[in-house]
Amino acid sequence: MPALPMNKKAAAGKRLLAFFEALPEAERKTLLEFAEFLAAKAPKQPEPEQDPVPHTRPEKESVVKAVRRLSATYPMLDKAKMLNQTSSLMAQHVMQGRAAVEVIDELEVLFETHYREYVEARREDASE
Repeated sequence: MPALPMNKKAAAGKRLLAFFEALPEAERKTLLEFAEFLAAKAPKQPEPEQDPVPHTRPEKESVVKAVRRLSATYPMLDKAKMLNQTSSLMAQHVMQGRAAVEVIDELEVLFETHYREYVEARREDASE
């Protein structure tokens, strides 16, 4: 069975690695510095905007499962940025006995709000 042709980016990467490995240490350092210079100078290519991946909300759902569902619905969001708010809502449910349905409703608003901010930031980055 014949080998599949390698895509151009992978082929260029292999060539570059071969050149890099053939160089003495001092020239490797120079090549890396030049690559860093070019990368810093190059215009940033924005990642394509991602749409949410809808997951139906079950009739009975735990708060933890809701967070998992919403994380899967909005894979493009940085969950670390939402950790404080998400944890606070979970604590209200677990520690203060707040109804799961209410907390899940707020979690959905939280994720939707962060998604709208993500979209707006992407538009601003594209216009710069």
